[in-house]
Order: sequence, then structure tokens, then C-alpha cells
Amino acid sequence: MAQRRPELVLQRKPFGSWLLGPAGQSPRQLRIRTQLLLTTFSLGTNIVGASVVFVLMVFVLPGPPANHELQLVRAIAFPGYFLLALLVGAIWSTRYAVRVTSWVLEERPATRQEQIATLRLPLRLTMIEVFLWLLATVLFSVLALIFQPDNILRILVTTFDGGIVTCAASYLLTEFALRPVAARALADQAPPKRLLAAGLSTRTVIFWAVGSGVPVAGLMLTAVLALIEKDVSATRLSVIILALGTVVLVFGWLLTVLTARSVVAPVRSVRNALTVIGDGELNVTIPVFDGTELGSLQAGFNRMAAGLRERERIRDLFGRYVGPEVVREALAGDSLGGEERFVAVLFVDLVGSTELAAVRPPAEVVQLLNKFFEIVVDEVDRQGGFVNKFAGDAVLAVFGAPAELPDPAGSALQTGRALARRLTEELPEATAGIGVTAGTVVAGTVGDLRRHEYTVIGDPVNEAARLTELAKSVPGRLLASMAAVDESAPAEAAYWKAGEEVTVRGRNRPTQLAIPC
Repeated sequence: MAQRRPELVLQRKPFGSWLLGPAGQSPRQLRIRTQLLLTTFSLGTNIVGASVVFVLMVFVLPGPPANHELQLVRAIAFPGYFLLALLVGAIWSTRYAVRVTSWVLEERPATRQEQIATLRLPLRLTMIEVFLWLLATVLFSVLALIFQPDNILRILVTTFDGGIVTCAASYLLTEFALRPVAARALADQAPPKRLLAAGLSTRTVIFWAVGSGVPVAGLMLTAVLALIEKDVSATRLSVIILALGTVVLVFGWLLTVLTARSVVAPVRSVRNALTVIGDGELNVTIPVFDGTELGSLQAGFNRMAAGLRERERIRDLFGRYVGPEVVREALAGDSLGGEERFVAVLFVDLVGSTELAAVRPPAEVVQLLNKFFEIVVDEVDRQGGFVNKFAGDAVLAVFGAPAELPDPAGSALQTGRALARRLTEELPEATAGIGVTAGTVVAGTVGDLRRHEYTVIGDPVNEAARLTELAKSVPGRLLASMAAVDESAPAEAAYWKAGEEVTVRGRNRPTQLAIPC
């Protein structure tokens, strides 16, 4: 079956966003694009997260004012550690990502170990950030314990909570940036049976806890700190609640949006591909870029599409041998067992094919036969007929079975006239006799359960074959029976006139011939 729009789904936002580029980008383009996105997302989330933590710790949360020593530590240690952590994190993450994805630049399929490492890369890169944030929490808490113990709880909770939320957002953005790389890792091998990332249910619970649970817990802890610090005014308490509420809303919204998009993108790719398949385009493959159940869904769609293509290929191949009409009837579940049908039968046979084979090279003979069959099939299909058999250099066509026609006799007669004209014009080096008749036959399957075919059996088949033999020796090389003309519509019958009456071989009653006017 001819495919109209190959790989259509892959042409527009194959990974859910234009930021990730086309599916066919070069390994160098992919590496540069991915590294830019990873660096931008990592720096952006950590800068925003650290800034929010610093503002909350220093200006918003209740607690005793920082003494001179702690202020000095903050002025030096906080920005120093922050810049050092950014530098160390960027170098560490880049070197690790380059090592894991080296197969991309080498332009080869990923091995199973490399595939697993690539799909786990978002988690491993996030763990680097988790380590640096935990180190910051410990470092700043120790410094607070040394210089002003009254502030340790505020610093500890603020840094820890900010790190959790920042790392969660960074994980989702890293997973987003690595979708094209994950797709290449999964292109040549099926996804591992074991999930390489948090499943949907686990992911939902984790990011609810991070996006809502942790910020709300921090808000509640702030209330506890305000109760401990007796001199917190109503105005200051209102500012604290407004500031923390804004942080909770913004980060909760951000994590919810990122989580939703990480789920929606694979589902949307499958939905769009299903729409294309519904339009009749089966040559569709979507990139598999998710390591959870959603990746299994994408891979399952690709297997389904491949199965549909194979089914259509077999159907098309089967139809070339038995005819598309028989295939449609068989797939519809209709019985093809013997039944009586009124049909028209057309038989066409080349004249002197044995002599042609003797004097021409085999390649030329095959080319001539193929051209002959092409013209016959074209005209039979045009009138809704069914090419039942290719018998050497002859063709048997049936009109009215297995698919019914409103005027089977008229369709066969019109096909006969068109064949006589086209064969004379397009294949002058060969002549063919054409015979047409009509009558009742038994149509159905014959053979064995292991091997059978659809055919028609009856006197009209024999009569059409005998008329073809007579037609080889008359002008125009075309004969029909008046029975077929009488059964045809007046518009077609007007092209024919009655001829002599003959008794053809194999029949005990005469046939009234009809010839074109």
C-alpha cells in the first residue's frame, strides 16, 4: 500500500517542544543543544533557588538578628560557596553527561548498559545537585552553630527545604532536556522491562510532597518560630505569611506544570500519531523518550503501528494474488462457499504466444506479457471486475462476483471493447482474442482447508473461452454472446449487433454471436 506521508508525526515537535529540535538533527547539533539546555536549566534553577533561600533566611523568616560574626560569614561564605558549587556542579555534571552519552557522538547504537545509563542520567545529574545542596545545608548549619546557635534552626530548615524544591525542578527540566538523547538510546533497543525512573504514581506523590508538602511544612514551621519569638509584630507576621505564601504558590505551580508536561508530552505524541493513523497513514513512528510506563506506552504504539503496516502489507500482497474484492469479502467475514450468481465472464488470450517465446529473448517475452496483463487488469478494474486467473498468456475476468455490480454484462462488454482498442494501439506487436458472455455460475472457494482459492464454475466460463478461440480469427478479435448483450443496459447494447449462430466445442446448444457495430 502506498504511503502518502512517511514519518509525518516526526516532522513537528517530535519531543513535545521546539526547544529540543527535530528528530533527525546531527549528533553534534544534538550535543550542543542538549548541553546548552542542561547548563541553562541547572544555572537558572539553582540561582533562583539560592536567591529565594537567601532572601527568606535573611529578611523574611522570624528569628534573632544575626550578630556581626554571622553577618560576616554570610557575606563571605554564602556567595563563595554558591559560586564554587555552581562551578563544581557544572564541570562535574558536564563530564559525567559526556561520558555517559559518548555513543551519540560516535554515531552508533547504544548498548544495553549505555541505554540504561542514559535513561538514568537525569537522576544521576540531579543527585549531584542534591549532594551540593546537602553540603551547603551542613556547612551553613555548622557555621550558625559556631557563631550564633539561635539561628541554626532557621538556616537548617530554609536551606534544606529550598534545596529539595530546587533539585526537584532541576530533575524535571533535566529529563526534558535529555528527551532527544533518550529517544536515540531507545531507538534500536526495546525499553528495559524494569522502570529506570520513578513511575507515574510514585512521581505524582513525590512531586506533590516536594511542591506542596515541603513548602507548607516550612510555612507551618515559620508559625512555630513566630510563636517562639515573642516580639513578632502583626505587620511582620503578615509580611512573612505573604512572602512564604508567594514562594509556595510559585514553586508549587512550577513543579505542578513541569510534572504535568512530563506526563502530557508522551501521551500527546501517541494521541497525535493515533489521529494520523485514523486518517489512513500507517507509516508512523514516534520517538520513545520516557523511562516510565509512558515510555512503554510509546513503544507499544510503535509496535501496534508496525503490526498494522505488516497487516496492510500482507493484505495488499494477498490482494495481488487473489484480488482485492476477495480480500474484502474474506475480511468482512462473508461466506465464500459455493453460491449461484449471475455474472458476466470475459476471457482474453494472446495469439501466437508460443511462437513469440521461440523467436524472442525471454526478457522481451516477459516484458510483453507484463504489458499485456497491465492493460487487461487496468480495464477490468476500471469497470469493477475481478481478475480471477492468469493462465499463462490468458486472463479470466469475472463481473458480478464476489462483489455485485448493477450491470455485470454491460461492464464486461464495455471492458471487451476498451481492451480491443487499447491492445491494438498500445501493443501492436501482439494480438489477442477476447470473448464475453453472461450467465449463472457457482461462485466460491475450492480446494482444501490448507490451500484454497476463489473461483467461478459453470457453462459461461467454458463458453467465454470458446468464444475467445473464435475471436482470434475474426476482424477486431472480439466476440460476445447475444445473451450478454440482452442482459446489458441499452446504452451498452447499442454498440453491438447480432451475428451468426454457432455451436462451440463443449456445448450442446448453439450460441448466438454478437459483434461490435
